[in-house]
Amino acid sequence: MPARPDTHLLLRAFTDELARCGLREACTSPGSRSSPLVLALVREPRLRCFSHIDERCAGFFAVGAAKLSGRPVALACTSGTAAANLAPGVIEAYQARIPLVVLTADRPAELREVGAGQTIDQIELYGTAAKWFFEVGTHDAAPSRVRWMRALACRAFWTALDGRPGPVHLNFALREPLVAPADLGDDPQPGRAGGRPWVLRSTPGADAAAAGRALAVVARDAHRPVVVAGRAEPGLQQVAAACERLGWPLLADPLSGARRGGAAIAHYDALLRSDAFAAARRPDLVVRCGDLPTSKPLRAWLDGLDGDVAQLGFDPHAAWQQDPAASLHVVLAADAAQTLSAAAAHTPAADPDWLGGWRAADATAAAAIAGVLDGDDLSEPLVARTLTAELPPDATLFVASSMPVRDIESFTAVRADAPRVLCNRGANGIDGTVSSAFGAAAVADGPVVLLIGDVALAHDVGGLLAARRLGLALTIVLLDNDGGGIFEFLPIAAARDVFEEHVATPHGLDFAHAAALYGCAYADVGDRAGLRDALRAALAGDGTTIIRVAGERAENVALHRAVSAAVAAALAG
Repeated sequence: MPARPDTHLLLRAFTDELARCGLREACTSPGSRSSPLVLALVREPRLRCFSHIDERCAGFFAVGAAKLSGRPVALACTSGTAAANLAPGVIEAYQARIPLVVLTADRPAELREVGAGQTIDQIELYGTAAKWFFEVGTHDAAPSRVRWMRALACRAFWTALDGRPGPVHLNFALREPLVAPADLGDDPQPGRAGGRPWVLRSTPGADAAAAGRALAVVARDAHRPVVVAGRAEPGLQQVAAACERLGWPLLADPLSGARRGGAAIAHYDALLRSDAFAAARRPDLVVRCGDLPTSKPLRAWLDGLDGDVAQLGFDPHAAWQQDPAASLHVVLAADAAQTLSAAAAHTPAADPDWLGGWRAADATAAAAIAGVLDGDDLSEPLVARTLTAELPPDATLFVASSMPVRDIESFTAVRADAPRVLCNRGANGIDGTVSSAFGAAAVADGPVVLLIGDVALAHDVGGLLAARRLGLALTIVLLDNDGGGIFEFLPIAAARDVFEEHVATPHGLDFAHAAALYGCAYADVGDRAGLRDALRAALAGDGTTIIRVAGERAENVALHRAVSAAVAAALAG
């Protein structure tokens, strides 16, 4: 890292957030590598810092202070065996359910395992005695990184208290200079107004009625609220009804189960690609339910909202996984559907013109999309659109990551009786997709259809064995463009000397042979009528069928761009 105060600016923001959350005591021990941590804690005026020569004593001192106060106490130490000497106190805190925030200094990656002094393996040093471990790493002090550091401090504090209280461990890789300059200058990303934490979290297990009343208070002065619903299990169908009563536009990913009802907006991905539309539809309150949807335009729009636009999220499981850009103001540890339903009882309906404007734009986008896609010739977007429109209500549509899940989000219309949509979006990978779909088919009450690309099917082709060995019925709709189609949308596609072989990875496989090998029926379809007929036949049968739709990667990119252009033109006209 250059001789800049980045580390110290980040740590100043980190300790500021600990104090804003309610941390009041910290324990320090001497050392060189921990100097940035110690300086940030000691120079935070809201903290009382207690100096200890022995880390073991510091650990148990913190246990005693936190035991009495019931609030987390911070512990900072230098690298090496100093961190190991905190272990007895950390273990006691875990066993006794005492909240601690343990901050260990460490060497950066280039000084590990090369003989640098006072360097040991500190990754998950306390094992299962830490409720949560995080390797902080080294970063510059750009505003986005400072926001992230503020949110990280809040997560550490609230995690120490959430559910069963206990210690959390953050390991800070620190590069020189270890001593801050006399004047750090202005904060690249100041904290929230009024001394509020960057992320305020409600009490776990909060009563839905109480949370609903609190949300109603927040919404009382909001004239342009929106609700964003992402993947959630079980689904968020009741959110749709609550939004309809409230008159709040609902930007619902199909994975949420909430793309239904009079408030649902289906084509937000296309709409928010228009800068003019995104600026004109700036909300004054955002409520997020479930995970953040896949749509990049939606994410960018939410992340670009001013700090004075309150953004609330629901996180009943303390997962902390819906806010990669650290934009949320409040996280409610409550059920989203129940809370919104309770809020609807205390909140007057929003201005009908607000929802009406969103719905009119959604209808305009839908017509523009239909003008480009609808016809007999199949395309990847049209396959997604057809499946979500025509599968029976008791069906489950399992969707592979990469392009299929994005096309389902972009091109699925609002439908009152939509099939359930599932996808492996925990890690967002393609591995195991076929096997997961068979697992769903094994326990589903209705038919299960898998929408998958050729690379994902090749990756888990052995999963097809479940069709014959376990006697399971699954309809597999295969989008075969001989490679990784999603990569054609990325800048790497311009590097044609390496792209085709090493990124797109065409394989030349004939999946009819895979169907025969694993005892599956097989059909090639080239038009919409053929897809419908093949679907009906597969769903009426009792075995597994692969329905292949051939495509071209470059044509798919051009088609997506044509859709975006058509929507932009329709909105402008």
